[in-house]
Amino acid sequence: MTLGSQLAWDDTVLPFQLDRSDMRGRVARLDGVLTGVLKQHKYPPQIQALVAEMTLLTALIGQAIDLRWKLSLQVQTNGPVRMIATDYYAPDTEGEPARIRGYASFDEDRLTDGTPFEQLGKGYFAILIDQGEGMAPYQGITPIDGSSLANCAEAYFAQSEQIPTRFALSYGVSQQPGQKPSWRAGGVMMQHLPKTSALVAHKDAETETEARILQAKDLIDDDAEENWNRANILLDSVEEIELIGPAVSPSDLLVRLFHEEEPRVYDAQMVRFGCTCSEERVRQSLSIYSAKDIAKMTTVEGTVTADCQFCGAHYVLDPKTVGFEANAD
Repeated sequence: MTLGSQLAWDDTVLPFQLDRSDMRGRVARLDGVLTGVLKQHKYPPQIQALVAEMTLLTALIGQAIDLRWKLSLQVQTNGPVRMIATDYYAPDTEGEPARIRGYASFDEDRLTDGTPFEQLGKGYFAILIDQGEGMAPYQGITPIDGSSLANCAEAYFAQSEQIPTRFALSYGVSQQPGQKPSWRAGGVMMQHLPKTSALVAHKDAETETEARILQAKDLIDDDAEENWNRANILLDSVEEIELIGPAVSPSDLLVRLFHEEEPRVYDAQMVRFGCTCSEERVRQSLSIYSAKDIAKMTTVEGTVTADCQFCGAHYVLDPKTVGFEANAD
């Protein structure tokens, strides 16, 4: 296996369909994207793992949506991890890579020896879709639940989209011979093709006194149950090293897992680390403040500064040129 052949599927998302079982899905492999996201901050290992998982989910979900502009995933909790935010920007033109960025906000002195997911408290997992100017943004929210961010995403699709969804993810530090250690991530997103858009009632609604979070299995009718169960059993056989690679290509992985389900693949989407911050956007964000407010933000050096949490860019501005009063003319 040459390095060149590895790079052919690193930082890509491969769409696929299983014709026999009416499933669709994505296989993602992230390498440079994770390096770009994680190197911006000195995250402790638990936070690195959470950001890696969130970035991987963002790549899978973003490519699965008919997206004109931006998909955002957000987690907010009252635990040691206050927030995780990731963005997926659709390609500007066909054939171009999509861009992903992300960061986390946390209280380091509150982190525990527990699992990464245990650093989250009570809160919510949200998916936001912004199709750009002239389009109303969409937001779906589900409570933090289960044992992973992938479980939260599965619950979101069950609750908000009524689409049975399953994720199998793997991520961690990997080292190839002669190379430095680096983070890699890989995963499979699998969804049952919906036959209708009607809401599915809880099977035990008559005895249920409190609302509960829907799971994928609640949305599967009797006709589809055999296909769903069979595909999930096959997905359960995947090994973590197969998900991450780099020795197994995404298409080979699909054949290994689902050869009897008649897998069909489509063109892969490249993804890259990328940010949309700019001095113009900083000026726009400061345009709501008065000269008095700007004066409070001015440093002893006589400048107004701003830092991008996503990419680490540092902006230094003349206070006389920002704020709504500066732009009054």
